[in-house]
Amino acid sequence: MDRYDFIVIGSGPAGQKAAIQAAKLGKKAAIIERRMVVGGVSLHTGTMPSKTLREAVLYLTGWNQRGLYGYGYRLKPDLTIDDLMQRLHVTLQHEIEVIQDQLERNGVEVIHGVASFLDQHRMQVESSTGDVLDYEADKVLIATGTRPRRPDGVPFDDVTIIDSDGLLQLKRIPKSMIIVGGGVIGVEYASIFSVLDVHITLVEGRSTLLDFLDREIVDEFVHHMREQGVTLRLGEKVDTIELDSGEYVTTTLESGKRLRADLLLYTAGRMGNTSELKLENAGLATDDHGCIAVNEHFQTQVPHIYAAGDVIGFPSLASTSMEQGRLAACHAFDHPATSQPAHFPFGIYGVPEMSMVGMTEQELTEKKVPYEVGVAHLWKTARGQIMGLKGGLLKILFGQEDQRVLGVHIIGEGAAELIHIGQASLVLGGTLNYYLESVFNYPTLAEAYKVAALDAWNRLSA
Repeated sequence: MDRYDFIVIGSGPAGQKAAIQAAKLGKKAAIIERRMVVGGVSLHTGTMPSKTLREAVLYLTGWNQRGLYGYGYRLKPDLTIDDLMQRLHVTLQHEIEVIQDQLERNGVEVIHGVASFLDQHRMQVESSTGDVLDYEADKVLIATGTRPRRPDGVPFDDVTIIDSDGLLQLKRIPKSMIIVGGGVIGVEYASIFSVLDVHITLVEGRSTLLDFLDREIVDEFVHHMREQGVTLRLGEKVDTIELDSGEYVTTTLESGKRLRADLLLYTAGRMGNTSELKLENAGLATDDHGCIAVNEHFQTQVPHIYAAGDVIGFPSLASTSMEQGRLAACHAFDHPATSQPAHFPFGIYGVPEMSMVGMTEQELTEKKVPYEVGVAHLWKTARGQIMGLKGGLLKILFGQEDQRVLGVHIIGEGAAELIHIGQASLVLGGTLNYYLESVFNYPTLAEAYKVAALDAWNRLSA
């Protein structure tokens, strides 16, 4: 039986960074990956495919140039699904090679096969050829990610009724699409496919979208989607989903509304990839969604077994998963490590992008924290005019008494990149004066930070 200091189950962002961190601490580390290639859900069906598809859509449709050349501008008319997927395969292969190289350079062994616990320190791995080998580890990290939830009442056929994994197997671009679920995955794909002039109907059981984001940012996003022709059915729940002659899908809502489309994408919830781990042998259990509970150090109820990434639930982002994996490995081997989860940025790669760091207006109001707002419109900046932007908003929240940065919220071009300026000032305790006294390259979208700070200063001085 091979023995390791640290075994990680899953080679997604959390697993990669955890194994590499352990190796850098001089530990013998291995990753068990069920696929024949590394990368996990994030690389093969989640983060990278959706973001690559987004960029391909924006480029090939000419979307980002329409502010300059008019709404009728098209870089490539009559797009096919092959046009969109071509870039995806190139990107994924490149990322696989990068991950493999990083693991090899750090001496992390990769074991391919399906892992399951024998007890709290031992596990067996069954390879694709049926061979079974046993392994033992002092410390273990579960980083198996999630998969789309597929309720029994939804007649998935993986052609007309699909989940988010099935999008990568599409044979054609549909003319109409029903998306069930208004979470991050649902709104990203709704906005992306609307750029392709697909008629989208988004069904969400809650009356609002993306409640963890600032309301004003979400309102801007909803307005943009409606301008794109997206139909929002908020506060509506699905009653039945039926195939119609194998070519269309009819969805009946509990309110009695009937929707018909070429394709239905079901994105209402995900499940932790834990069903094959035999967690009971290690004294572990999951919640109803297959997710594992952890403490602030990412320890499960069995102290030497850790869990990180999507399998522990919100926020289920690649960036936060990487940090969770690193912190888990550091704690496992008593290596000092600091991090500030409250200051992790969130990025939503819809069209347009949204990103945030820190607290929202809703949170500050609920906690009775007096604050002031500074707002800048990206399209009003010189760089925005050069780029032909038609929208975009950057909002900074400051404490009224000490003028410290409390939160930054952005929607528009480059939001996920711009947010890091706000993150740095938030982490370092920056105040309104930082933006007022700093010089930003001109013309840039980053200049919006100074515009927003001046807006806040005017409000505070009134």
